[in-house]
Amino acid sequence: MDNLDAARLQMAFSLMFHIVFACIGMVMPFFMIVAHKKWLNTRNPIYLKLTKSWQKGVAIFFVVGAVSGTALSFELGLLWPEFMKHAGPIIGMPFSLEGAAFFVEAIALGFYLYGWDKISEKFHWFTGIIVGIAGVASGILVVSANGWMNAPSGFDYINGEFLNIDPIKALLNPAWFTQALHMTLAAFTATGFAVAGVHAYQVYKKRQVELHKKAFKIAITFGAVAAILQPISGDLSAKDIAERQPVKLAAMEAHYETSKGAPLYIGGIVDTETQEVSYKIKIPKALSFLAFGDFDAEVKGLNDFPEDVRPNVAIVHYAFQIMVGIGTLLLFIGLMFFISLKRKQWWDNSKFWLLFVALAPMGFIALEAGWVVTEVGRQPWIIHNIMRTKDAVTPMPGMVYSFYMYVILYSILAIAVIWLMGRQIKSLNNSQLD
Repeated sequence: MDNLDAARLQMAFSLMFHIVFACIGMVMPFFMIVAHKKWLNTRNPIYLKLTKSWQKGVAIFFVVGAVSGTALSFELGLLWPEFMKHAGPIIGMPFSLEGAAFFVEAIALGFYLYGWDKISEKFHWFTGIIVGIAGVASGILVVSANGWMNAPSGFDYINGEFLNIDPIKALLNPAWFTQALHMTLAAFTATGFAVAGVHAYQVYKKRQVELHKKAFKIAITFGAVAAILQPISGDLSAKDIAERQPVKLAAMEAHYETSKGAPLYIGGIVDTETQEVSYKIKIPKALSFLAFGDFDAEVKGLNDFPEDVRPNVAIVHYAFQIMVGIGTLLLFIGLMFFISLKRKQWWDNSKFWLLFVALAPMGFIALEAGWVVTEVGRQPWIIHNIMRTKDAVTPMPGMVYSFYMYVILYSILAIAVIWLMGRQIKSLNNSQLD
């Protein structure tokens, strides 16, 4: 394994883990403050118990997210020094602001965790809102930096030099809004369905049924609403990619030949040698419409681009199909949940709860697939059309050992989190209402 492959694998592995911790830490505070608000309004002890249980989960994921995020920040300098040399002065602002949001979140979380019976109830609840808002702001700012890699702006690139730097323009790059919207909705969808699935399993096992049903309803409401809204952000993202990164769009659809009225492929197996997609469902003219809002619009194919600027078509295509397929499934399940509110008899059927148990990991699988589309689809560029990934990697040997070290580190973190959350759920089921 050479340095470039080791660096890519390390970054991919680190992001794969961190994105789960970060999304849960970003979204769960909203579940917590909804339960807290219901406690304040009803004084039902179930909501108090649920709030205090969820706040422990928020604290766990905040700490783990901070550890894994800090490791990632070191990786940027360790693995990609040439990238940081040029990009650092340009996208330093979103990272600095993300650090500020992180500190605000940490302070507010401290107030929330230790403020019970020490500060006014309304202010205490408000600190929980700050935790949630600061967490979402952190995520948006990091995604803005990633958006800049896909749509570099805020500088002039002259003779290999980055000149006339405008950090505000870099922060508000052309990709930041669509990526941040899509990522935020994905985080709420994935976390909502995952947390709902955990509580659905407890209901299925008939443990603290009333409490877990209330928890399920709060979590799945967030997840279902986000899943229903996600296609809107997906459409905005597709149109943005079609304009700025047509080669990525072509890879997403395994679209090789430039054509007007291009068809959309659902599923299919890519043969990169023959440049064909077999076993797919073909929807005539749908790709042209989704990309440009015109059924007869021309969509560029992969063969219009040199081979050395094409991403790995098979990986991008399969990841895109997984993301869209699961997203569509969760959209319909989200609609089904809202129908179930009118058909309460569904909640008495064990199959209803088993369905949500089975769906618990699906949102995160789709989220990971979406990041594969974003990152692999941009290759071979680390800064789109400006710097290649191979030119940004560290020249220092032995990166494969760093990769192995990070695999061990994140594996330990994952095992610790699973153990802590299992212990937390067991404690919740065994405790009595105050």
